[in-house]
Amino acid sequence: MTPEIQHLNNKFFMIVDGMESHLEYEMHGEKTVVFYHTYVPETLRGKGLARQIIREGLDWAKQNNYRIIPSCSAVRTFILRNPEYTTAL
Repeated sequence: MTPEIQHLNNKFFMIVDGMESHLEYEMHGEKTVVFYHTYVPETLRGKGLARQIIREGLDWAKQNNYRIIPSCSAVRTFILRNPEYTTAL
């Protein structure tokens, strides 16, 4: 079973084995979101958690017609590998 991704206080996150993995963002104006930090605890890396959380954040931004600024390298890399998100840049 995949843990549920939650969205609260400018953060998308999930708890796995009692540890939090997250994607943080801040709004710049009303229509621009800056994704600036992705974190997965070392023992949980390599399981695709960051990819799941980033996809959730980007889907949320697209659904709300926000312009995306990927200042986090993980988010930039994800967008390069998934060109359907480049339209929101």
